[in-house]
Amino acid sequence: MNASFYSGARGMITEQDKLSVISNNVANVNTVGYKSKSSVFMDLMYYNMHSQDRVTTGTGVRMQHTNTDFSSNGVSATAEGGHNFAIADQEGFFMLRNQVTNEITYTRAGNFSVSLHNDGYFYLLSDAQKYVLDGNGNPIRYINGELTGEPGVFTFANTNGMLSVGSTEFSPVPKNGNPIRVNGANVMEGYLELSNTDMAQEMSDTVVASRAYTYALKMVQTSDEIEQTINGLRS
Repeated sequence: MNASFYSGARGMITEQDKLSVISNNVANVNTVGYKSKSSVFMDLMYYNMHSQDRVTTGTGVRMQHTNTDFSSNGVSATAEGGHNFAIADQEGFFMLRNQVTNEITYTRAGNFSVSLHNDGYFYLLSDAQKYVLDGNGNPIRYINGELTGEPGVFTFANTNGMLSVGSTEFSPVPKNGNPIRVNGANVMEGYLELSNTDMAQEMSDTVVASRAYTYALKMVQTSDEIEQTINGLRS
């Protein structure tokens, strides 16, 4: 296959992937505790077309991974009577535990609720029906109209590369290290953290990605026209 066809096609696929990331950010602009993603690209293999002249050409780019922006966009007060929490003005996550698999995940979304478990106790659960854990890593019960504890806040020495396992949940990888309990964390009850999606930035990125897609498409079309011309000359 002609290199220009391949490079153009790869460019179109890459820009489609970027637009998918952007659309996911836009779709979660009102999702509690959502952290926006950005695309990271890598160059594909370079090679010499004419070794004696040391002329090199690339074979396009592809999306390598996405980065997560853990910055905060502020909190908003909620109606009374709920069990909403927000971590104010600092890093950290609420710790959640899956009721079935016991898998531990972390989130900034504090839109919790109380639900009856099959053991007869009421527990504080996340929006995904996972146990909300206190600072000692224990599920928080709801007894006689009161919670038995406050949601614990945990952080990591390095949050780079944490895996997104849901719209607002993350799972650590080995390089993140072990969770570190944040003592004296400022947990605000009756508040929720807002999504940090910047709509102006997303709209700007959409225009850039759309134009790049158009240029990559034009590259494929032009390469096709050149091939047709060459084949016409041969015939």
